[in-house]
Amino acid sequence: MNVKISPSILGADFGNLESQIREVEACNVEMLHIDVMDGNFVPNIAFGPDQVKMLRKVSDLPFDVHLMINNPDLLIPRFAEAGSDIIVVHQEATVHLHRTLKLIQSFGIKAGVSLTPATSIETLRYVLDEVDMILLMTVNPGYGGQSFIPKSLDKIRDLSEMTKGLDIDIQVDGGINLETAPKVVEAGANVLVAGSFTFKGDVSENIRMLRESVKI
Repeated sequence: MNVKISPSILGADFGNLESQIREVEACNVEMLHIDVMDGNFVPNIAFGPDQVKMLRKVSDLPFDVHLMINNPDLLIPRFAEAGSDIIVVHQEATVHLHRTLKLIQSFGIKAGVSLTPATSIETLRYVLDEVDMILLMTVNPGYGGQSFIPKSLDKIRDLSEMTKGLDIDIQVDGGINLETAPKVVEAGANVLVAGSFTFKGDVSENIRMLRESVKI
């Protein structure tokens, strides 16, 4: 399995954000995870299209933009124009998911959908042909540094079975570290979001150890 690493800048030092992005770039990570929060869908606020546009000037990494916002259709055009390479929306935050996915694709970028821990993967069965990546939250969204929810492993396995034979990445976000990374990869995930783990201490060594933990 080709496992990809997507460091979440939510765990970075915002006072040294550009230098920390340079550090993960030097580690040849596959993408950069940018969490967008509106203080409504989740109890926190982080980033917006203007910040994504500014980050686009300092990095050529593919931007994996996770919209934890209500009514994402209203801002998808701005995030697409800001330089997003893939936009992930929450199934729980949009009434007409198929329409939202098609809107993302209309900008020539990849479309993803995320599920919170309590949401069934069955809600995605009839839009799989419109999805490039499915993000399973393995913590409740809104804050970094939370502990991995063990029951998530069953959900990853079920999703892996549901998407067998389809060209869909399975991304996991929440509590990813040296202990949990091998478990989620074994269950079927192939994109690891790691924020707190990546940016605490030696970034390059942390990423090296994370790759080693899943033998990539």
